[in-house]
Amino acid sequence: MSAHAVVSHENWVEARKRLLAREKAFTRERDALSRERRELPWEKIDKEYVFDGPGGKQTLADLFGGKSQLIVYHFMFGADWSEGCPACSFWADNFNGIVAHLAQRDTTLVAISRAALPRLEAFKKRMGWSFKWVSSGDTDFNPDYGVAFTPEEVAGKEALYNYTKQNPIATEREGVSVFFKDASGAIFHTYSAYARGIDLVNTAYNYLDLVPKGRDENESPLGWVRHRDKYKD
Repeated sequence: MSAHAVVSHENWVEARKRLLAREKAFTRERDALSRERRELPWEKIDKEYVFDGPGGKQTLADLFGGKSQLIVYHFMFGADWSEGCPACSFWADNFNGIVAHLAQRDTTLVAISRAALPRLEAFKKRMGWSFKWVSSGDTDFNPDYGVAFTPEEVAGKEALYNYTKQNPIATEREGVSVFFKDASGAIFHTYSAYARGIDLVNTAYNYLDLVPKGRDENESPLGWVRHRDKYKD
């Protein structure tokens, strides 16, 4: 960093304007990509899923909470885990404040994990979160949406994740899925993203991308991440 180029204000402005042109082109391309994402075909969901929530048993339809759009964050918290994934917690630290804003755009955000509800509730309390979090337990929901794998798949280092056969690394993986419910009550799966496909919804990453050191992760992406209450400073 000490060897970084240092120039006059005039030269800095010229360099910034050149980058600004690229940033504007990128923004327009991202807008076009977002439109294409919204135009993807949908698949109808006929399978019944029942989740354990703070208010008791709830179906996928119930999770919409009166809205027509549902965002599910697939939070890595296995049935035998003592606490939630540190990286997923890094993402979840963004959720509390945006729930009210999403609701104004006809959208509900829910986190879903396979751990039993009492474990989710205890960890949620520890982290100071208020967003809705339900347990999919031993239902097919997590495997059906590509974020849960058998011990055999992990041992064999091959499973279908992010639409390709690869090493799943663990029995739980991260992701985001989106659903739409029409006026008749029919539910459709409209989108899912995994791995680095969910970087965009991490506010801290977007801020870090602005600073000179960037994410500063080098060869170990997310290796620095801890639960918020475990950082030393």
